[in-house]
Amino acid sequence: MKARYQYRFYPTDQQQQNLARLFGCVRVVWNDALAFCKQSVSEAVERVRSTKLPGYNKLSAMLTQSKKTDERKWLSDVSSVPLQQSLRHLDTAYKNFFNSLKGKRKGKKVGTPRFKKKTNSQSAEFTKAGFSVKDGEVYLAKIGTIKPIWSRELPSQASSVTVIKDGANRYFLSFVVEIEPRITVAKNQSIGIDLGVKTFAVMSNGEKALSPDYSKHDRKIRKLQRKLARQQKDSRRRNKTRIKIAKLHNQIADTRKDFLHKLSTKIVSDNQVIILEDLNVSGMVKNRRLSRVISLQGWREFRNQCAAKSEKFNRDFRVIDRWQPTSQVCSCCGFRWGKIDLSVRSILCLSCGTEQERDENASRNIEMVGMGHRHDLKRAGSDCQTTSVASYYELSRITEVEPR
Repeated sequence: MKARYQYRFYPTDQQQQNLARLFGCVRVVWNDALAFCKQSVSEAVERVRSTKLPGYNKLSAMLTQSKKTDERKWLSDVSSVPLQQSLRHLDTAYKNFFNSLKGKRKGKKVGTPRFKKKTNSQSAEFTKAGFSVKDGEVYLAKIGTIKPIWSRELPSQASSVTVIKDGANRYFLSFVVEIEPRITVAKNQSIGIDLGVKTFAVMSNGEKALSPDYSKHDRKIRKLQRKLARQQKDSRRRNKTRIKIAKLHNQIADTRKDFLHKLSTKIVSDNQVIILEDLNVSGMVKNRRLSRVISLQGWREFRNQCAAKSEKFNRDFRVIDRWQPTSQVCSCCGFRWGKIDLSVRSILCLSCGTEQERDENASRNIEMVGMGHRHDLKRAGSDCQTTSVASYYELSRITEVEPR
């Protein structure tokens, strides 16, 4: 299986100029090819079955011809490998777009490719013909020798490397390498995980993982964004404010990434079967009060990491249906008490008399459903039903309410 290994590096002033020239050329080639494709695609969108794409070969021939003109002859000053890779990425993006229109591609609908901007994150990909790694140094064609900070060794020879410059002017090298799955013995058979906001993850074994506090950086970002909206476009002060915002976003992203990687690695290495719930995040972020907090958690990223690491460690990763009433059913007896407000954190079951903590109960139900069991596993028949008298004491099931 393939994986990415990313390392940061600090280029010299001359290398920064060469990289800026490279990023600019890659951006121009992408935008020129995209403008040409939009003319061909406008009619193809109306007739989905008869889509006609220019294709990589035609775009590559156009790039060769444009280098001979006076307007684009400076494209020859950089390596041709990243320029060709930019055209391949555009061809792949359009294929994904049309496959999404036809229903051949799973997941959400994919939009058309967009033009690249100078202020966004910049990248350029080198294949084997454009780079080499020797004695701890990386040589890039027409860029020079770069010394990245090797935080760990590459497990195998890299098939490609991508040079990245983010919005905060940080530089990275991202290698694509081939790794072998690790076959290890898990301590536990299975685990169910219920994701939340204050407590990021509540496991069926009773463990909890608290979410990092992003509020301090988030408040600074909101303040700077209001300042950015009042500043004149393309001014130096606006550019400084934009970089400050990008650095704060990077601090939040790095903190979240570190937390999610450590948590997902621990969970996958200790358990054979990992079970999550399919959350409707796109619908949940429509809540005005919780949308910003939910977006900061990174639930989807955690799910992707668990899925990728499960394949790496030879584990079984499962996702249950989002319509399973995991928060409405007692995990001990299977009695269904129905929907309860989110402020209620503890429930006393009317059937078996067990006091259940809301998230722990949901995580146990997620594990049972994911392992193929039903909610009424321990009790079946009329003995698990409450009597009619219990309806008069329905309020007694709420034992703890979160203060507002």
